[in-house]
Amino acid sequence: MADMELAPVRAPLMPRASAAAVDVVRGIGPDDLERPTPCAEWTVRTLVNHLIFWTAVRGHTAGLKQPPSDEVAEGHDFTAEPDWAEAYAVRSARTAAVWSDPRAWDGETGLTGGGRMPAPFVGGILLCDWLLHGWDLAVATGRKPGVDDELAAALYEDVSGRAEMARRYGAFGPEVPVPATAPLFDRALGLAGRDPGWQPGA
Repeated sequence: MADMELAPVRAPLMPRASAAAVDVVRGIGPDDLERPTPCAEWTVRTLVNHLIFWTAVRGHTAGLKQPPSDEVAEGHDFTAEPDWAEAYAVRSARTAAVWSDPRAWDGETGLTGGGRMPAPFVGGILLCDWLLHGWDLAVATGRKPGVDDELAAALYEDVSGRAEMARRYGAFGPEVPVPATAPLFDRALGLAGRDPGWQPGA
């Protein structure tokens, strides 16, 4: 799908993608934070902090076309703060609201301060982070994320378009074979280097 066509399609999905991740995060308790996740060598705590930093901090400024905030640095432990999950819920919703405006999808923006990219590409990163890392955290803590068919289709399309590049830069692991008859969300997980049947300790 051409970049100019993405805004009216993707913008309305961003609040739902955020809500799916927030629902998972709200269910994470103190005893879950050191559990393993499908992301090799990342615990639930590490992954939660990654999710918060990129979707609630950097994703917000990117949607506003502002330089990255120096409010916190990557690696900050948000889970050490009081009511961190509810704070994330508020900040993630704020990011989603920015990206639900089609203007956020115009032109270029950046997440790192190291260069600018097409805004639809950055918006796709956020969609992937909310849905893929939401799944990572859900299965790590024994739950399932609430991803509807429309979100799954958007994720599959986005992952399909960026999987090769993401693997080249280490963002996705090697593709995991998934039957063509599997649900679209599972096929997106496989393309993103995830085993849909992953379980802690397996």
